[in-house]
Amino acid sequence: MPLLQLILQNFLSFVFIISVIVFIHEFGHFFVARLCGVKVSEFALGFGRELFGFNDKKGTRWKFCLLPFGGYVKMYGDKNGASMPDAEAITQMSEADKKISFVGKNVWQRMAIVLAGPIANFILAIVIFTFLFRVNGLSTVLPIVDQVLPESAAQEAGLQKGDKILAIDGVEIKEFEEVRERVMSSFGAELFFKIERNEKIFEIKILPKVQIRKDFFGDEIKLATLGVSAAEVTHEDLNLAQSFVEAHKETYRISVAIFKALGELITGKRSVDELGGPIKIAKYSGKTMEMGLNAVLWFMAMISINLGAMNLLPIPMLDGGHLFFYIIEAIFKKPLSPKTQQISFQLGLSLILALMIFTTINDVVHLFK
Repeated sequence: MPLLQLILQNFLSFVFIISVIVFIHEFGHFFVARLCGVKVSEFALGFGRELFGFNDKKGTRWKFCLLPFGGYVKMYGDKNGASMPDAEAITQMSEADKKISFVGKNVWQRMAIVLAGPIANFILAIVIFTFLFRVNGLSTVLPIVDQVLPESAAQEAGLQKGDKILAIDGVEIKEFEEVRERVMSSFGAELFFKIERNEKIFEIKILPKVQIRKDFFGDEIKLATLGVSAAEVTHEDLNLAQSFVEAHKETYRISVAIFKALGELITGKRSVDELGGPIKIAKYSGKTMEMGLNAVLWFMAMISINLGAMNLLPIPMLDGGHLFFYIIEAIFKKPLSPKTQQISFQLGLSLILALMIFTTINDVVHLFK
């Protein structure tokens, strides 16, 4: 594919996927705000100069902006789309105006409005996964060794074809994916395996090897590896209720993995080279478009969960930062001072911008590699 066509495909795929996910996130805020009686001044997809838009019957300006890298909902009484209170405007409001403003609502209503965005992202992921499980069913790879790679950690430890992995470090293993996850999160630390072989059960210690491998999209990453493969698969068709249950499990599993990976980045167990920004997302968006509808939906659900989870972090400017302020307000029965909030927002904005710049540079470096 010509380079220009590839760039255009990646960009358009990115805009489509991100726009859908951001719209759902912001619509969560919008919907609950309306339920709580808050007037929504603007609903924007993207940032910067408005390209086109319209006003609805309740006075909300729905607009599409030049830079398609996010969006916001600006509520009555807010200074901007980041929900910073407009202290000067608030002092000049009438009682009737305060009743329809965001700041005029009680702390529990403001919490609900803030939480609605991330929750909408998790709901989107559950809906997508429910569809995928209903259409494709549930395939499970059993934790039975089919092949042991030469010079691998498994071979050195004495694993053999036909061995069934029952537990790792005392945690029961039901499917092969759990083996992969436990090994990857070990970062080369020694693990205790409970093995069943020829109806006999025993334990062995295995030290996974850290190697360079390619991920789902063909990018090189460092992984702790065991060096075994499994081939025995069970498949089950699921009805709608079963698909819905499995979708919740998958969303929960991915959410936990995100926060775990974040903790590993903070503690230095993972390399910051793994962090990706808009260029990496655009690249992956384009690749999933080539793989078909299942891959696109799966990727969209993953990004939606990531957006929901990251927005829950207690960083000013993010939903989690607002939620943190409201929790403090609920405990101490009064909000933080406007000056404290302003300083916090500025620090949060600086942190987010720095992270965006770093991840973009990371993307460019990997792109040229």
